[in-house]
Amino acid sequence: MRKALIVGIDHYSNVSELFGCVTDAYSLKSVLERHSDGTINFASKLEVATNDKSAITRKELKELCIELFKDDSDVALFYFSGHGYVENTGGYLITSECSDGDDGFPMTELLQIANESKARNKIIILDCCHSGFVGKAGGSDISATLSEGMTILTASSETQYAVEENGSGVFTSLLVDALSGGASNLVGEITPGSVYAHIDQSLGPWEQRPIFKTNVRSFTSLRKVQPPISLSDLKLIIELFPNREDVFKLNPTFEPEYNGHIEENTEKFAILQKYNRINLVIPVDEEHMYFAAMNSKGCKMTILGEHYWNLIKKDKL
Repeated sequence: MRKALIVGIDHYSNVSELFGCVTDAYSLKSVLERHSDGTINFASKLEVATNDKSAITRKELKELCIELFKDDSDVALFYFSGHGYVENTGGYLITSECSDGDDGFPMTELLQIANESKARNKIIILDCCHSGFVGKAGGSDISATLSEGMTILTASSETQYAVEENGSGVFTSLLVDALSGGASNLVGEITPGSVYAHIDQSLGPWEQRPIFKTNVRSFTSLRKVQPPISLSDLKLIIELFPNREDVFKLNPTFEPEYNGHIEENTEKFAILQKYNRINLVIPVDEEHMYFAAMNSKGCKMTILGEHYWNLIKKDKL
């Protein structure tokens, strides 16, 4: 069972309203609910505040979080987009009725609820100002314990603001892009770690900095997308390269445009070219695979290629 609680708050009665949080919540729900092949992924509960009638209070948000994390789910994911606040007493998620920052939902309470959950994987994703505070014990105390299976990903550090551009949060736009395939590995799996790496690489050193905290033995998959190469083709790498340091010798018979090409060789060359396009293999002493074949050179695995060779050799894929 994979559950996601997705909250977006644009409407605030006593503080400035926001304009992209509800849109962000809908965007995330859309990408999380199904894998790219259309199969079911997360069972998502969407809660958005756009006006007085749909306002979300602190009590309601807390009860929703308790409901999310109470089961022994495989994955329980909480996402919040709205105002955030931090002071020397702690950090807070600001709900629709709040007047002062410290009357919001304390991040320490959120962490406690998630920490005590029996879910095997607990994931907290916050797109709000000062969201990097979550995971701290409180106040100036920088220490906090994350229970096993806990992962936290936030839009910014505890001292930074979360930026919106073109009606959407910069962080959530990158998050959705990562889940849409930008952060997938070569077998189409997207994990919290790869999502963070994608977002981190997309933001410059002078921009808001995403924060990543985790206590897991292995990352769970958040979504599956169409891989850039089939698993059957990928597994051929240990046949084409019996040893990691091998150079695969090429000659003109591997190139299908060569009059004397050999069908068996061109089939192998087609696989090697796929590897080259996804940076598993590079030509030796030539710029392109075509010239490596026509000039009887060769190709060898990259560091990434060796990584996947090792996974396949150990039967981990």
